[in-house]
Amino acid sequence: MDEWVIWIILAVVLGVAEIFTFTAALGILGVAALLGALTAVIGLPVPLQLLVFTLSSAAGLIVVRPFAMRHIRQPQLQRFGVEALVGKPAYVVSEVTGRDGRVRIGGEEWSARAYDETLVIPEGATVDVIEIEGATALVYPRE
Repeated sequence: MDEWVIWIILAVVLGVAEIFTFTAALGILGVAALLGALTAVIGLPVPLQLLVFTLSSAAGLIVVRPFAMRHIRQPQLQRFGVEALVGKPAYVVSEVTGRDGRVRIGGEEWSARAYDETLVIPEGATVDVIEIEGATALVYPRE
């Protein structure tokens, strides 16, 4: 079997393995194997093919992989929906107890309950939204 065929098989195996791992390392090694196949096609001896594979994979892992991983692992920049309400301040519209009440969060009126069921939060107080359960905000008074 020709050397270039072995390199192509190695590149395909590494490419398929990359699909299942998402590490970017196996994909870089697959590209290095393709470069090894290219050197085999142009007729360079096996030691030079191995050298090209080694240098290109090392360069890829050292230079390219950190950039790829930085883009893969970016944190979510902004919370959406009810997740965005957690931690926001709210204004008590009608007295909030452990059972019911109303608050205004960012211009919208929400049903609310005190996070600590023993608390009674008077109308006009400022509270923090601790959690959202369905359409009810669980709030705690600011101190």
